[in-house]
Amino acid sequence: MKFLITGFKGQLGYDINRELKSRGYKDIMAIDKDEMDITNHEEVDKVITEYNPDVIFHCAAFTAVDKAEDEEELCTKVNALGTKNITDASIKVGAKLLYMSTDYVFDGTKDGIYTEEDEVNPKSVYGKTKYLGEMEVRRNPNHFITRISWVFGINGGNFIKTMLKLSDRFDTLNVVGDQIGSPTYTVDLARLLVDMAFTDKYGTYNATNEGYVSWAEFAEYIFKVNDKNVSVNYVSTEDYLKITGTKQAYRPRNSRLSKDKLEENGFERLPSWEDATERYSKELKLKKDR
Repeated sequence: MKFLITGFKGQLGYDINRELKSRGYKDIMAIDKDEMDITNHEEVDKVITEYNPDVIFHCAAFTAVDKAEDEEELCTKVNALGTKNITDASIKVGAKLLYMSTDYVFDGTKDGIYTEEDEVNPKSVYGKTKYLGEMEVRRNPNHFITRISWVFGINGGNFIKTMLKLSDRFDTLNVVGDQIGSPTYTVDLARLLVDMAFTDKYGTYNATNEGYVSWAEFAEYIFKVNDKNVSVNYVSTEDYLKITGTKQAYRPRNSRLSKDKLEENGFERLPSWEDATERYSKELKLKKDR
């Protein structure tokens, strides 16, 4: 089996590569934008047809949610056109295609938990472009789309790293308490994605760690497991923007995603977000101590 990973320098691409190697796979092309510009159709076609992978994990994306509001053209180019180019090449070589989408395809106004069948209504440039990417990927009949949220991994920036950094400077922090979702540990997600790649249970899946939490509750748990004496003020999204004086892209208040479909199709649910946060905190500490 031959595997190609785009966005290898990101959190998820890095852990997919680690997961494949841990299972003994060696024929892996793990690349980033320096090796292949996904917005260049000819370049994508050349790299993918020459390597001829069996499976493509498409992790490369424009993920700076706030920046995307001012850089809509670039965000669309990367997330929609780039994904179109990857999809075209995947169809040409007959490769399975795994694409990472986002909870931002929903507007977050539903009272209950979102299923994969719920109507999308992205309100941000990022959400809209990732959904355009989904539409491209669906042209390949052998596709998996995973909607993920609140991602954290060892290889890049994330909420946990930010909170730990701030805990060195402040003993009280204002954190948003009215956005609810599920943190997602890339180690757990990578395991699921590699499992998926060896099946033909194609389609769209919600794929996050189990349980739901607000950003403020998440921050409190991060401080607890890392022995940080920091108190958290729960603030609304509106108050947070007033306090910080920042302008942000629209964020869904409700990002609770049902993972029932994973189980129905024979995939293991990811561990709880608490368990994932504890394991990740240990991974961070080990890296720091080396």
